[in-house]
Amino acid sequence: MFELLGIPPQMLFGQILLGLINGAFYAMLSLGLAVIFGLLNVINFAHGALYMMGAFAAWMLLNWAGIPYWGALILAPIIVGAVGIVLERLFLRRLYHLDHLYGLLLTFGLALVIEGLFRNQFGSTGLPYPNPLPGGTRLSFMFLPNYRAWVVVASLLVCFGTWFLIERTKLGSYLRAATERPDLVQAFGINVPRMITLTYGFGVGLAALAGVLAAPAYNVSPLMGSNLIIIVFAVVVIGGMGSIMGAILTGFALGVIEGLTKVFYPEASNTVIFVIMAIVLMLKPAGLFGTPK
Repeated sequence: MFELLGIPPQMLFGQILLGLINGAFYAMLSLGLAVIFGLLNVINFAHGALYMMGAFAAWMLLNWAGIPYWGALILAPIIVGAVGIVLERLFLRRLYHLDHLYGLLLTFGLALVIEGLFRNQFGSTGLPYPNPLPGGTRLSFMFLPNYRAWVVVASLLVCFGTWFLIERTKLGSYLRAATERPDLVQAFGINVPRMITLTYGFGVGLAALAGVLAAPAYNVSPLMGSNLIIIVFAVVVIGGMGSIMGAILTGFALGVIEGLTKVFYPEASNTVIFVIMAIVLMLKPAGLFGTPK
């Protein structure tokens, strides 16, 4: 079996797979952020806490209601999306006419409150969630766990399905138009405030779905969102704030780059995404797929 720069193929492809797994979560979380910012102009710092809430919703559905993983994939995003709708109605809609900084500060405070509540109730050590797809397939160059393959496939389907919904359907055109000319869209008999509320709930539901997918792969912990949200914001900035396709492609690409960095230069694996962000901002401040305003 060949080696690349002295690296065994099992290690190389294993890290690429791990990078795709991380990239799947980066893409889904940054996609939710891009939807919320692109359509609502809100920098949602509570996104990581709501991702964590999705994982805990799956854990509670299993341990308290006996609902397995496949049911949680549907129910947890709906439950957490409903929580997001309540947050939007109570807090965020009061800030739409203000500077982005106010939304950032509010959602940061909400993230701290949500994380604190879960840490007080469940501690911070993490809770196990059973793997719904144990086993795997032994390929000629690596072992492919079934669940990791499912996460990559599911995230691709969700990401590109969301892109198609927003960019290629009439509903998506209404959503985009409502952010630019809400008065004109309202004249067509469309309830713009309700559309905005449902859009925020949809973006939050994407974060919760990512949390359900993450539950069997990692421990369900109150800290899982705060450990990820800074990287996800970097992904969004690199891809371009509000760019749906930018969030998807950049999330997967940076996950793979991070995985390969762990093979060839492990010391830089924790900073490579931020180095790339700095370079991109110097060369193209609007991001790779963003549009200058």
